[in-house]
Amino acid sequence: MYNKTLAEQAEGLRNRQFSSRELTEAYLTRIKQHPELNAFITVTEDLALRQADAADARLAQGDAGVLTGIPIAHKDIFCTDGVKTSCGSKMLDNFIAPYNATVVANLQQAGSVMLGKLNMDEFAMGSSNETSYYGPVKNPWDLNAVPGGSSGGSAAAVAARLAAGVTGTDTGGSIRQPASFCGITGLKPTYGRVSRYGMIAYASSLDQGGPMTRTAEDAAILLQAMAGFDGRDSTSAERPVLDYRAALNQPLDGLKIGLPKEFFGEGLSSDVASVIEAAIDEYRKLGAEIVEVSMPNLKLAIPAYYVIAPAECSANLSRFDGVRFGYRCASPADLTDLYTRSRGEAFGREVKRRILMGTYALSAGYYDAYYIKAQKIRRLISEDFKKTLAGVDVLMGPVAPSVAFGIGEKLGNPIEMYLSDIYTIAVNLAGLPAMSIPAGLASGKPVGLQIIGDYFAEDRLLAVAHRYQQATNWHQLTPPGFQ
Repeated sequence: MYNKTLAEQAEGLRNRQFSSRELTEAYLTRIKQHPELNAFITVTEDLALRQADAADARLAQGDAGVLTGIPIAHKDIFCTDGVKTSCGSKMLDNFIAPYNATVVANLQQAGSVMLGKLNMDEFAMGSSNETSYYGPVKNPWDLNAVPGGSSGGSAAAVAARLAAGVTGTDTGGSIRQPASFCGITGLKPTYGRVSRYGMIAYASSLDQGGPMTRTAEDAAILLQAMAGFDGRDSTSAERPVLDYRAALNQPLDGLKIGLPKEFFGEGLSSDVASVIEAAIDEYRKLGAEIVEVSMPNLKLAIPAYYVIAPAECSANLSRFDGVRFGYRCASPADLTDLYTRSRGEAFGREVKRRILMGTYALSAGYYDAYYIKAQKIRRLISEDFKKTLAGVDVLMGPVAPSVAFGIGEKLGNPIEMYLSDIYTIAVNLAGLPAMSIPAGLASGKPVGLQIIGDYFAEDRLLAVAHRYQQATNWHQLTPPGFQ
């Protein structure tokens, strides 16, 4: 059962081939069989079985939607009522959320079953899932390699068949990069398409939740339930939710694909480039027109991002002070001691680094020189995308410059780690939708093809991805040892 896609599981439940309880039990057993991945922080077995029984009752009555009875799991950045929500941090190791994030509530209302909460880089700060307080997640394709980050637990769980669909978040590539490293499909929607209410903030103008699945069809099903306007989120877009699954088969005649030359220059490994070129050739065979485009300001994305994101992180994480919730140091001498020791003891090295960077960029005398200038660069990057997408339907290129690297390989070099997001960060600065789909293997490890679209064109992205997956089988591959 766990080898079926989410869409196939939904069909099996409707046709009474198996029950939601049987499917849920199969996943719970599989999760217990693969602790070596460290993909889960919390497994909610009792809750999952109760929800599965309720789903079976709805299915028996004929009162069921496509997600009714489907077991999924959430990145541990989404608040879940009565269940620990840790953000992968010692700071929130004892935090039991008193409410559900909108994404969680929407998927629960759609009838899904929650298997548990997934491991992640601490407060979503990382590109390898090595900054988690709970230890690194292992890549199912190579247990000595990282799964990518920050949604590494999410990507590993789908790749290893511990869940057919999961939630992730993407601030600078944190859905797409782990999707690429683990050989799954990951979609970062347009900023504002999915509510951020109850999603613990890293960088508020960049964070966006999205689905991580095996196929574009499964991503369309999950996005359908996740998306929508939410009055509790001031950044939520008041736009109708399309029928993404129905749009999968829209014709792609005359599809015009732009290849940004900045994505194919120095720094891209030759084996990844070969896989991406082969994927582009497949689209050419399918009738697409391929054109080279240029966006000269893309080279500024990394420095702009690493001013803006840490600045917002510095502001957002100021609430974790040892007073209201979360970790508190023992026997503080006074209020200053409470603040400094609670934060010093509970935040990890990378989180501290970004808080310090952000606080510096926002400080008197440096705000104009760094933060304001970075925001001006952000506008230039957005304009580059706007002009380019006026002439093509989608943009394509690599997700990451290499395949999954080894655990510990880049931990001592933050700059090298940051550069692993060089092809994804600009999309977040512009607020555009983008996705990663499996496109092949290099040195036995997955490579993802990145597809970038115009604002709120998730239907087009999903259709373009679906057409490729109908013509290829890369998305059907399972890591050795996890069949």
